[in-house]
Amino acid sequence: MQNTIRETRIRTILFKVLVYTFLVGFAIFVLIPFYWMVLTSLKSFQQVRTEVPPSLIIGLKDIRFLENYASAWNAAPYYQYMLRTVAVAAISTTGTIFTTIFAAFAFARLNFKGRDFLFLALISTMMIPGEMFVITNYITVSNLGWYSPLGQTQTEAFLALTMPFMTSVFYLFFLRQAFKQIPDELYLAAKVDGTSDWKYLWKIMVPIASPTIITIVILNAMGTWSAYIWPKLVATEYPLVTNGLREAYQDFFGMVNYSQQMAAALIVTLPLLIVFMFLKKYIMRGVSRSGIKG
Repeated sequence: MQNTIRETRIRTILFKVLVYTFLVGFAIFVLIPFYWMVLTSLKSFQQVRTEVPPSLIIGLKDIRFLENYASAWNAAPYYQYMLRTVAVAAISTTGTIFTTIFAAFAFARLNFKGRDFLFLALISTMMIPGEMFVITNYITVSNLGWYSPLGQTQTEAFLALTMPFMTSVFYLFFLRQAFKQIPDELYLAAKVDGTSDWKYLWKIMVPIASPTIITIVILNAMGTWSAYIWPKLVATEYPLVTNGLREAYQDFFGMVNYSQQMAAALIVTLPLLIVFMFLKKYIMRGVSRSGIKG
């Protein structure tokens, strides 16, 4: 009996050691690019260009913190870029939330002919490469007059940046899973009491699924903050944060000041890190609520 208990304890300890070793190794693997970004942002331009192989540590006397970060911030109007990016994120996220809530409610609670087939067709579009949507969206935006290489107003730029992303099949699936966890008996009881679908949606389903909705808001806003290809295509005169980050540190001869660029990258990344640190519990709660019932 004692041998069995001892073997069980040894197996438990070994299992935990393996799990934590894997997690620590994976965390180090994920943090290496971030560490490299911070390290490069503290080096001088000459040090970055001439070090072969690059050093993994830096001495206190070689740190160029104030010089690099001040120059990085002044190299482009980041304050203007950030305000524009926040505005685009707010508009597109608001539109995404409303379309996702309405569609998820229809597919989770309403019974209509062809519901499952239509939902399956929508889910199937997730297998199409995103580059294909870039092409079709670009053609649509151009045909609507929201973008032209000859010129573009700020209103047209905002329309081009937000309207194609007012919905998301992935977020629809994500929220539908959360709505499906709400018991059908609750919906039937509400209908017996004379509650309309509209009132049931906003008074019962949305509050219950609020962690998932908050998760969608966070992920959609982060996606807009990190977007590069689409703003580069349709809003060349009104760049967002990532576009300024890519283009502000390259001279006429194509030489890139990586120290300042990495410093700017860290400045741009900090808002996302702060948002994630304060709201990570909502993301975890939303994921756990949306992944239990199919």
